Amino acid sequence: MFDAFYDRIGATSHVPVVIISVAIMLLAGFLGTRITKLLKLPNVTAYILVGILLGPYCFDLVPAYVSEGMDFISDIALAFIAFSVGEYFRFSTLRKNGMRAVVITLFEALLASVLVFILTYFILGLGLPFSIILAALASATAPASTMMTIRQTHARGDFVDTLFSVVALDDVVGLLAYSVAVSVALASLGNGFSASAVLLPIAWNLVMIAVGIGGGFLLKFLMAKRSTDNRLIVSVALLFALCGLGAAVDVSPLLGCMAMGTVYINVSGDDKLFKQLNYFSPPILLLFFVKSGIGFDLGSLVSTERLATGVPLIAVGALYFVVRLVGKYAGAFAGCAVMKKDKKVRNYLGMALAPQAGVAIGLAALGARVLGGEMGEMLQTVILSSSILYELVGPALAKLSLYLSGSFGKENETPAPDGETQGEAQGEARPAAARKLSREEEVAALKERLQTIQKELAVKEYARSPEEEAFLEATEALEEQTSAGAEYNRKKFINKR
Repeated sequence: MFDAFYDRIGATSHVPVVIISVAIMLLAGFLGTRITKLLKLPNVTAYILVGILLGPYCFDLVPAYVSEGMDFISDIALAFIAFSVGEYFRFSTLRKNGMRAVVITLFEALLASVLVFILTYFILGLGLPFSIILAALASATAPASTMMTIRQTHARGDFVDTLFSVVALDDVVGLLAYSVAVSVALASLGNGFSASAVLLPIAWNLVMIAVGIGGGFLLKFLMAKRSTDNRLIVSVALLFALCGLGAAVDVSPLLGCMAMGTVYINVSGDDKLFKQLNYFSPPILLLFFVKSGIGFDLGSLVSTERLATGVPLIAVGALYFVVRLVGKYAGAFAGCAVMKKDKKVRNYLGMALAPQAGVAIGLAALGARVLGGEMGEMLQTVILSSSILYELVGPALAKLSLYLSGSFGKENETPAPDGETQGEAQGEARPAAARKLSREEEVAALKERLQTIQKELAVKEYARSPEEEAFLEATEALEEQTSAGAEYNRKKFINKR
């Protein structure tokens, strides 16, 4: 549509074309979220759909060379995603469930992968490289959707603790499975299997994990007594460095970045850095998901020419969607049964593991790069199409599982004496207790009450996310630092005079 316009402004340089294309992607992604917000759908769904509309199969507003030249966005976005996953890998949370969470995670992640591999390789006959990478991607879960649902519902209890642990471990298993699958796929695409072809990529991944662990300790050291703007600069620099090292040895930087995030949150306990990065990264993630949507091949969904089995790719995506859900639910059920978890955890945990977006889409982009050609495009098409479905039904299933398990709602209220609710009992006891309070205690109680009212009013007027609060805190600190520097220079100038 804009070919003539792009040709004119890009006659001497591609720079204006690239800048305008990026602006279109950002603005279109933002406008897409206005629609999905009304429908109560995740932003990822809007980004992918907008990318499809901007791509060559609809309005064709972004030139192909611009999209192809943005491959580095995938690595950078994945670095941010993996680092943020490390925040959920808190040893204090995992220690509560210990070995139980590990067993449940292995059951649900590996069973989903095994069922998908049986479907694609043995039943549909789609070839070993394609089947094994797609099976590895089936194990991954999107932690962001699940965590967002937990925060929105204020859910708590054994079900939530188990879910936190499983989601944190889930992506570890998924990333390890993907690393092994890529090694096997590359060996099968070459001159046959050999020990070096399989073991060398695994060795490099172990090296990346070691580098990520060292990066976590280095980040802790560099964060000490740093201003908020420098904290952001240093953390982004280390993430980019890990991306570059991974690209240099042709392995995914995900394990290294996740290891760095895991070490940092456990040795420092500082979650503000993650919130500041989460507030900084949305434009990068938007570009990544929109770019993925631009590469979405609509024509291949209904075409059977690329598949020797004669099965349309849309059927493969639908079967993958269903089989993965079955594997996740059955695996979580079996794992909980083996570990003798409560029946509410056993019956509903698998439903909360349905969402799949960020990590899986990122790994699919890397897998498509490894497979190359039509096979790589088919892999991305299956993952993107199924991810849209997962983002449509995943949050709803997660919320339903939290409700049915009693993690929020009336079933999760703490019972009070004589059958009263906790709030009613406290309400009746409050006047009697107030008369016995000292003056200092009354003042403290009044301050606490005022703070509560202020928070309620702030939420009603404008509810800020934790990421925005962290960003605003960083901005205020920077303004204070700048003001202090200006005052110092003013006094110095006066003294000179």
